[in-house]
Amino acid sequence: MPKMKTNSSAKKRFSLTGTGKIKRKHAFKNHILTKKEKKRKGNLAKAGFVSKEDTGNVKFMLAIGK
Repeated sequence: MPKMKTNSSAKKRFSLTGTGKIKRKHAFKNHILTKKEKKRKGNLAKAGFVSKEDTGNVKFMLAIGK
């Protein structure tokens, strides 16, 4: 059986932490920032984690295995 290929878009968007969690960036931080409050933009800048329900799908795209 051939090796699984990593999904190119997923490897650019997600990174694995030492504890096995998957880090992600928040959406809505690219443009039209003038109408968003400073607190909201600051919170969007911080990294988030992929939810437990979606972790399996993301790991599959990253060819990590479950």
